[in-house]
Amino acid sequence: MKYIITVLSSLAASGCAQNTVTASASPAPQATSASGISNALDAAFAGFGIEPSNLYSFTGGNEANRLSINLLQNLADYSGIPPHLRIGGNTGDQMLYDPNYDSYSFRLKQNPTGQGLEPTDKFIFGPSYWKALNRFPRGTPITFGLNMAYSGSDYLERIVAEARACLDGLSGVKLTSFEIGNEPDLWLQNSFRTGSWGGSTYIQEFLPRAAAIYQQVLRPAGLPANFFEPACTASTIGTSFQVRDLTQLGILNTYNGSGPFVAGWNQHDYYYFVGVSTYQLTLNTLTQLSTTEGQFRAWVTQVEQAVDSKLPYYLREMANAGPIGLEGISDTFAAALWTLNFLCYTASLGIASVQFHMTDNSFASPWQPIEMYGRPAHVRPSYYAFAAMAQLIGSGNGTTQIAAFAPTAVSGGYAEYVRTYAAYTNGELSAIVLINSMSTSGSSQNSMTFALSLPNDKGKTLYISSLRAASASVTSGVTWNGISFERNRDGTPSTADTNVHTILIDSNGNAMVTVKDSEAVIANIGYQLGTHAVVVKSGVTDSPGSSTKTSVATLATSSPTTASVLVAAVTTAFILITSMTKSANASSTRRQSESSVVMVAASEPTTTSRSMASITTPPHTQIWKTSLFGFGALVIVLTIAQAIWLE
Repeated sequence: MKYIITVLSSLAASGCAQNTVTASASPAPQATSASGISNALDAAFAGFGIEPSNLYSFTGGNEANRLSINLLQNLADYSGIPPHLRIGGNTGDQMLYDPNYDSYSFRLKQNPTGQGLEPTDKFIFGPSYWKALNRFPRGTPITFGLNMAYSGSDYLERIVAEARACLDGLSGVKLTSFEIGNEPDLWLQNSFRTGSWGGSTYIQEFLPRAAAIYQQVLRPAGLPANFFEPACTASTIGTSFQVRDLTQLGILNTYNGSGPFVAGWNQHDYYYFVGVSTYQLTLNTLTQLSTTEGQFRAWVTQVEQAVDSKLPYYLREMANAGPIGLEGISDTFAAALWTLNFLCYTASLGIASVQFHMTDNSFASPWQPIEMYGRPAHVRPSYYAFAAMAQLIGSGNGTTQIAAFAPTAVSGGYAEYVRTYAAYTNGELSAIVLINSMSTSGSSQNSMTFALSLPNDKGKTLYISSLRAASASVTSGVTWNGISFERNRDGTPSTADTNVHTILIDSNGNAMVTVKDSEAVIANIGYQLGTHAVVVKSGVTDSPGSSTKTSVATLATSSPTTASVLVAAVTTAFILITSMTKSANASSTRRQSESSVVMVAASEPTTTSRSMASITTPPHTQIWKTSLFGFGALVIVLTIAQAIWLE
């Protein structure tokens, strides 16, 4: 039995006018970049990257940064594991480790001799770096970037010493992988290398470094050789750094009897990059979610190549705008809606992990960790999207899968702004994500109404969790699932809405969910997101994550609206369709570099759209026959179960 979602465009300005369009979702046992559904997501899927030179801004120096620590702990409580952190970026290739320098700061090296527009030996750092990282929640997965750009005569000794110090120094958090070098595809532009340079010469430098680190650091610690994530590229367009190129050129080969060294593929991408993208980013462009798909087209090919290699694909550096975001766009509620969509979209492509890059001066960072721009440290709207994703993933206790939908004919200009996804727990539909990023206009309350046909969930209750704010342009006053992270200055959650919002699935399996403009909703079947304890499945942490119940509003439950039930009962325009490719209607120039390197515009890739395979739904277990007695018993059982869940 398939689930059917019918989308009715219900505009306040046009009275009762409605347009019926449809989309259907079904789970699949395996994910590929073309399947439109993820494998079970790691609880640390939605994470962050920290520019190495900015680490102390986020961790604190002599004193811990409680805002950062609490915000990461919130997400750990919701998903079961702290979000994956990548400590890497341009400045990682400008840092040399000195075990005798133990200040919570960086020291500029006097008379640096390293090559590059920014010397490869510019900064000196020491053991306090690991002490600062250990402040983050216990079990935080860490990918750490090592300095590959440095090429002095002692380069092997230096990189091995840095790797050993990192492994030995990280105790509370968990080192899961190393990068060797950041964005080598740009090393001719930033003068880290000269002469002939490309995928082949990169591999010639990567393999001996990886082998030395394995033989001298990893193997003595009982860790495997495949502990590395190449190639950390800014772009692969027109280069020999594509996954397929690196594979054919021998990066998966052994070296001196060790290896292979690759744990997964690491690439970077920004939705927009100042000075590289050839158009002006506006709030409206950001909220046109189809532009995300157009911009990401070339990277979809890389995901497909990673799948072919049977190694995971990690998007370890990403933001809505680089290098430091755009004020009035990156720091608005529109960015929160965009972020939630991006996380769901990339999951549906089969990407294994996504890290949003953060610097202390970036408007695109989900929080500002220190005083900057005349404002104290504070939470930005996009953080709420991470909270939503963490609760959605945590609800599956290690089994959550995300599938993409494609509504076929949304009217009123909404086609670019409406995206829908389904979440599956243990292979069965458990929640529906509905995103309406159309900007609010004036005082109107336009909305999109989704008619859901859920024949296997008759009589159950949908619990509505909303990501909302006054408008797309606001920079504060955001809530997710009735929670605010702004009221407490230390980032701990507080209850902003004490009501539990529910909609009854009627006896025909129908329900109506209305999503206002500039709002996203997750409709969870059977219980409110965040009210069940989260159990760690992947073994990254030493103990289960804590229950999320205390940070979710559970004081009052609203009754299902009569109007929704009545309208759902008489809705007849349900049409089954297969999964579709979201068309890429807009394109943007790929980002080629970060702020401290010379930027070169990329050529546009071909615009051939990919097709998604059709997905089938496994049959649900038939518990009750469709008799009056059976239906009544089902209602009683569900009522009791609901009461237990909400205790």
